[in-house]
Amino acid sequence: MTKLPISAFIICLNEEAYLGNCIESLESCAEIVIVDSGSTDGTAALVQSYVDKGWPIRFLFEAWRGYAGQKQFALEQCTQDWCLNIDADERLDAPLRSLLPTLLAAPAETVGWRIARRPYLVGYGYTPEKVRERKNLRLIRRGRGAYDLAQTVHEGIVPDGRVEAAATGSLLHYRPLIIDEQILKENRYSTLKADQQFAAGKPLRAYKMIFGPPLYFLRLYFRNGLWRCGFPGFIEAATGGVYAFLTAAKIYQRHALKRKPNFDDMERARRGK
Repeated sequence: MTKLPISAFIICLNEEAYLGNCIESLESCAEIVIVDSGSTDGTAALVQSYVDKGWPIRFLFEAWRGYAGQKQFALEQCTQDWCLNIDADERLDAPLRSLLPTLLAAPAETVGWRIARRPYLVGYGYTPEKVRERKNLRLIRRGRGAYDLAQTVHEGIVPDGRVEAAATGSLLHYRPLIIDEQILKENRYSTLKADQQFAAGKPLRAYKMIFGPPLYFLRLYFRNGLWRCGFPGFIEAATGGVYAFLTAAKIYQRHALKRKPNFDDMERARRGK
């Protein structure tokens, strides 16, 4: 098989359970760059098994730099004309694999492609194509974009030219977290987002605290179409609303503590006597 001039890059930590399916979907790529930040499971052995079979994988270690920093490091290791950002728990579906040669043949003024992503919902499966999740820039010409290192979560490549949307195909995201685990993830990500916003000095607007979470839910559920997925879709949209609420609440409390640090009123009264 003639390989496509694509460097797929992946950051990982303890991804033995998912990484194999991701690698298998990248068979047409000329290079696969995997940057590990210290896995203690069987990730390294899994990758080595593919290397032993002749897969064009470069397995590198890099201490954790944060999401954007780690992705930027991985991007800088790529050597092919095009670079594909893919997570360890994602894989290219068949339509996207078939479309890749067409995407690579884009005119020079097109520097990148936005690609759809379809998550797996517990109790349902992969969302149908009619459920519209925002397409994100995943495929870019080498040297035509970089990560904004100020973004601590939901990081993305900032391109220096025109970006188009791929007409078909998706990245399939398979990490079926039950609600117990999903809420922990939303809590962790909302902390990163709140810290980022607070460090940037961005104040919390009251309307974002009050209306932001329900509007976020409504956007996911109705406009994006998660209503098509029954209760699993409702749960997915609701956890998005939880993320929006936690982010807003954490930003508020960080500013509140800066204005008025915690101090027990009874202790204050006792000391004032």
